[in-house]
This record gives sequence, structure tokens and C-alpha cells, in this order.
Amino acid sequence: MMDCKKALVEAGGDFDDAIDVLRKKGQKVAEKRADRDSSEGAAAIKINDANTVGVAIVLGCETDFVGKNKSFLALAGQFADIALNHNTKEEFLAADFGGMTVAEKLVEQTGVVGEKLEINAFEKLEAPYVGSYVHINKIGALVGLTQVNEVVGKDVAMQVASMGATSLSYKDFDATFVANETEARIAVIEKDNIELGRLGKTLKNVPSYISMAQLTPEVMAQAEADAKAELKAEGKPEQIWDKILPGKMDRFVSDNTTLDQEQCLLDQKFIKDDKQTVAAYVASNDVEVTAFKRVSLG
Repeated sequence: MMDCKKALVEAGGDFDDAIDVLRKKGQKVAEKRADRDSSEGAAAIKINDANTVGVAIVLGCETDFVGKNKSFLALAGQFADIALNHNTKEEFLAADFGGMTVAEKLVEQTGVVGEKLEINAFEKLEAPYVGSYVHINKIGALVGLTQVNEVVGKDVAMQVASMGATSLSYKDFDATFVANETEARIAVIEKDNIELGRLGKTLKNVPSYISMAQLTPEVMAQAEADAKAELKAEGKPEQIWDKILPGKMDRFVSDNTTLDQEQCLLDQKFIKDDKQTVAAYVASNDVEVTAFKRVSLG
């Protein structure tokens, strides 16, 4: 690792020449370590003063030791400050950082640190209100809300960081994606059932659907008809069916929307209260989620 003081001595005490020494050293180190893995590092977030724009970045390095270093974390924060004023990663890398570009600063710091440094993620979000959450400098999340609500903003950002949703709603899913996921999941369950059957164990239920995107009015009508047929076969009096049917239909939806529960933020169980979904929690606070972004190491 090359120390800044050493570079200053080598440059005869001239600060600008010392920076040039570090830059040249960084270029050499960067070339040698170009094929190294930079999956460690730190996630950093910056929100503007009005809480209407947020940016999340990941400054990558090679080792956890460097990623936890205070000066490295401070550098990640400086980069995030600059990133807030740019819309793309390319613009950000070309932005000024004390007389050099961000890209050049990364090369310079590669010479200082002795490890490959790069920006591994850049996400920006604008909304009437932007909430955020950073988990031990490893995961960063931004959430856009329709109005100011600091508690909901942090709670939902924490949900995004923890559960890793990929979509806001099942409505964002492509039909081909849902069809392929259904086929793949059924294949896995059927394979598992072969082994469970061989062992004499209870077989897993093979679902017909995995997303609300598949639960058309026709499908729901048939599910209700099937539920009524079950109640009749069980000998339940018809006058109490209306009390039992809602629960059966809720279970049908729950059993057939596993993809949504895993990947759709609004359909996930709320991490602070698993008796309600994120959608229900947000609605109870008279606010809506417009978008979210997530960055993480690796």
C-alpha cells in the first residue's frame, strides 16, 4: 500500500506532483488487478435537502478489511455527494472530483489502497418524498412516496433492503416471465414429490398459479364454485357459507401468489407485522409507494 506522505516525499514536497505520483501508481496497480473481484466495499446513499431526490451507490473493493476502513467509507460518502447531482453512472464517472474526474479519482485511490476500486452500482430516484435505509454499509435502499412520511419511508426502505423485491406490483410482470416461472416451479415441486413419495412422506401441493396476474375473474369464479362444492360435500349449512367463503378465497389467493409474495414489494408480508402486507401498511398511512431502488455488495 502506498502512503500519501510517501508520495509527497517522492514528489519533493509538491502536492500536485504527489497527486500525479499517486495517479501513475494507481494506473499500474489498476492494470495489474483489472481481473480481480471487487465484490466487497460499501453502499452509500445521499438525499437532497428537500427529500425529493436520492442516489444510492456501491463503491467496490477487493477485501472486507478495506471496505470497513473509515477513510474508505468517507470516500464512498464523498462519491455519493457527487453522484446526487448526476442522472447516470456515466455522467457521474465523468464528473469533477477536486480537479480530476471521478473515474480518475478511483484510479488514484487504487494506488493509495492497493486494491481494485470501482463503482459497482448507481441508482437514482425522484419522488414527492424519498425515504432511505442503509444496512451496515452493505445494502442501500431508496423508496419513493406520494407524500412526506418519514416513518413509512424508512420502514418500506428497510423492507426493500431486507427482502429484496424486484417489482413494485405483479402488474409489472411480463406474461412470458410468469409462464416460465410457473413451469419451472412446478417442475421443482414435482421432482421433490418423487423423492417424498419414495420416502412415504406427504407430497407438496402442486399449484396451478403463482401470481395474481394469472387469477382472472374466470379463475376466481371457478375457485369460488369449487369452494362452495367443498362446503356442500362437507355438509356445511348453506346459510353459513358466506361466513366461511372469504377465508377460503383468501387462502386460495395466498396459495397461488407465491411469486408475488417473493418478488413484489407491495405483496410481501411487512417485516414489522407479518399479519399484513406492505400494501396494507402503506394504505393505512394514507400514502402510496411510487418506486424503489436497491443496491448491494456482490
